[in-house]
Amino acid sequence: MFRTGFIRLAARVKALSGALLIASAAPTLAGQTVQIYDTEIENIVRSHLEPILDAAGLEPDSVRIHLLRSDAPNAFVSRGRHMFLTTGLLRRTTHPGQVIGVLAHETGHIAGGHLARLDTVLRDAATPTLMSAVIGAVLGTLAGDAGVAIATISAGQQLVRSRLLSFSRTQENSADRAAVHLLDRTGQSSRGLLEFMEILEEYQSLFVSRKEQEQISYQVTHPLTRDRIAFLRNHVENSSYSDVAAPPAAADAHRRMVAKLDGFLDRPERTLRKYPASDSSVPARYARAVAHYRRADFAQALDAVSGLIADHPDDPYFLELKGQILFESGRIADALPYYRRAVEKLPDAPLLRVGLAHAMIETNREALLRSAISNLEEALRYDDTIALAWRLAATAYGRSGKLGEAALASSEYAMRAGRPADAVLMAERAKRLFKEGSAGRLRAEDLLGTLKRRMRGR
Repeated sequence: MFRTGFIRLAARVKALSGALLIASAAPTLAGQTVQIYDTEIENIVRSHLEPILDAAGLEPDSVRIHLLRSDAPNAFVSRGRHMFLTTGLLRRTTHPGQVIGVLAHETGHIAGGHLARLDTVLRDAATPTLMSAVIGAVLGTLAGDAGVAIATISAGQQLVRSRLLSFSRTQENSADRAAVHLLDRTGQSSRGLLEFMEILEEYQSLFVSRKEQEQISYQVTHPLTRDRIAFLRNHVENSSYSDVAAPPAAADAHRRMVAKLDGFLDRPERTLRKYPASDSSVPARYARAVAHYRRADFAQALDAVSGLIADHPDDPYFLELKGQILFESGRIADALPYYRRAVEKLPDAPLLRVGLAHAMIETNREALLRSAISNLEEALRYDDTIALAWRLAATAYGRSGKLGEAALASSEYAMRAGRPADAVLMAERAKRLFKEGSAGRLRAEDLLGTLKRRMRGR
């Protein structure tokens, strides 16, 4: 289920400054940013990440992956071991080794405790004015505008600026070194990270000339891309793993991932030009199916995805896509078998269960409500951050006469949708509907406490 939603990153500004791979973040970084939710892409990225986390001594389940819709090739980590990748980064890569290299770099930030150390540096900015200047410098650098960063800090604040930016440069160098170490430990090539840095250098040249980069090198948070390339090239020349290629299955998955992103994010006409009918590869057929679906040519979309399912009958993502096309073309009952089969093939994927539950609810068949609720509860057990799951749960509980549960789910949804006042109202209603001492009453009270603390802190 390829979905988008808005998340707020303003509260993470401090956490971002020392963890960005590059210094050209999306302009919306400190406001609302579009997040992509897709089981297939997240699982592909996680399959690359888990061996690296294991080599770093980190529990794979302790790091959460987030996909952000942005053309900028960017990646960063934030507090709580959240790792963010932009669609621009994934779509610019040509093979999985490049993605793996970026993941190793970001893992280096987590394993090195860089975010915790950044807190100490920021605490040295003791006054609100100084803190504001530091954050302004960070945002200016993230926007790729060193002038903004410099202008926000007065002469009397040069010491704090110098310490913060020097600290960040040190972090980036450390993360690069950790990345190649982790890649060697897992028997993987660092050539992909080198290639991505070369892609990044070309991207940066569109905005800042090499001469300008040299002139402002001491003011930006990251070492010059050229210097990082030199370090990586030296490692590649000396590592015994440099010629190790990614397994064929990983390469196939990467091509599918890029094709899927192209299909959903580009204009359908552009996708159909990039993946013409003469290309009979699975990624091209996948991209065309998505492109036809997005321009509401449901007959061609269904024909394309049905062909994929005929060749790959157990692929949960092709089954899910056919269910989604049928659902959104109004053939809800026809969509159910495909959603069910997708969940059977991948029962631990919460988004697939949410898609199935959504179709069940929209049939308006009371007999399916219990199953819809069961799927939503299971999905939320795996991932309670899915706003759509809470909204659907509120609907299903309400239709089943479970008004307390419906109010509680509505509160959870409103909180994740950025409407704290509505969330408080629904939590208070849930509190009144549940009996004293019940699990629902206790959850409502906990939610009210959390919401009120957040509102006080705004």
